[in-house]
Amino acid sequence: MRYVVGYQPDHRGADAVALGVAVARAQGASLDLMLVLGEDVPFAEVNEDGKKLSAQQQQALQAQSEGLALVPADVEARFHIRQGHSFAATLIEAAVEFEAALIVIGAASNGLFKRYTVGSVANALLHASPVPVALAPRGFHHTDPLDRITAFIGRREGAEAAVEVALIAAGRRNVPLRFVSLVELDARADDFGENINAAHRHANTVLTEAAHRLPEGHEATVEVAHGRTFEDAVDSIDWLDGEIVIVGSSRLAQKNQLFLGSTANKVLRSLPVPMVVVPRDYERVESHPLG
Repeated sequence: MRYVVGYQPDHRGADAVALGVAVARAQGASLDLMLVLGEDVPFAEVNEDGKKLSAQQQQALQAQSEGLALVPADVEARFHIRQGHSFAATLIEAAVEFEAALIVIGAASNGLFKRYTVGSVANALLHASPVPVALAPRGFHHTDPLDRITAFIGRREGAEAAVEVALIAAGRRNVPLRFVSLVELDARADDFGENINAAHRHANTVLTEAAHRLPEGHEATVEVAHGRTFEDAVDSIDWLDGEIVIVGSSRLAQKNQLFLGSTANKVLRSLPVPMVVVPRDYERVESHPLG
């Protein structure tokens, strides 16, 4: 199994590599670090013929050395330098070429520490990628194997794919699994109590069905988190350092593509842990990103 990591020689690149390492260690995968240069940047693969290097080539090779130095010896990694008009499009092309199960990137640079701001690259990926995309929050540096997988569950179209990925990932690697249902309470409404009860019923149904598919004795739990806003609900949840969240893409997404809806965007801005967004109707069970 291979994961494509969008790398650049800054903290975003380091965040992405750290997340790639953590997931790869948990799943026995290898990493393909991708440095994307603009089409107008003169660059050619360097041969051992003693030719002089341009400043751009020297910078690219330094980035290669620095990127690979972030990957521990127990994780297999390759470094690729490619040119393209779009960072996101080049990552997608590489993921398709390598038959990768996941694309990993860092959050935009202006996000708060351990919070997200979806930049242009992430936004492009979340509208077009045919494979799941993992987003590392700013400042992420946990490289040990995953401690827990949390799947956000709901009744909207797209949630099933996230639950499926979470079940396969947790079951194959014996990682604790938690299902979380988020409820946004409208103070003006008089049915918030019923909304919470309905969320509990649905969450328990998901947990019961999961118990039949997980190995006997596998740790699986369920929570219902609520708040005045979705952000408040997320803030009320306890998180582990080595945890990731899996969510399904919006019902507005085209088949087998990603799209982050308004609710997921709100959740993303509040999360202190990495998020994996799964395409709607994602069916590549044999290569699920965490499986």
